[in-house]
Amino acid sequence: MLTVIHPKLPMRDKTIAREYYIDKLGFRELGGVHDFPEYLMLEKDSIELHFFLFKDLNPLENYGQVYIRTDNIEEWYQLAKRLNLRFAEFGIIGNKPWMQREFSITDPDINLLTFGQSLI
Repeated sequence: MLTVIHPKLPMRDKTIAREYYIDKLGFRELGGVHDFPEYLMLEKDSIELHFFLFKDLNPLENYGQVYIRTDNIEEWYQLAKRLNLRFAEFGIIGNKPWMQREFSITDPDINLLTFGQSLI
């Protein structure tokens, strides 16, 4: 039985990734006393995101992405606008044919974060 998933995304700089997700998106760091220089674990509510160091990552060639389901899409969208986060080219909020209301942003390493809420 599968119970949970924790996506692993590339990061070029742990400090920059940590600051973005903690200071802007409200995540908190997991691990406490176990600080791994090349790995970062973050959580918010009931999700975890993990990051691995990839110093040579070319952000323009990064295909890292994660879909985050939420029950407060409008609040997340307003937060992203207020913080002037980078929206993906197709990232403006809208209702999709697959019955989701979505928007997408990219982090400093151009990992695509799509937030979605069910329309039904």
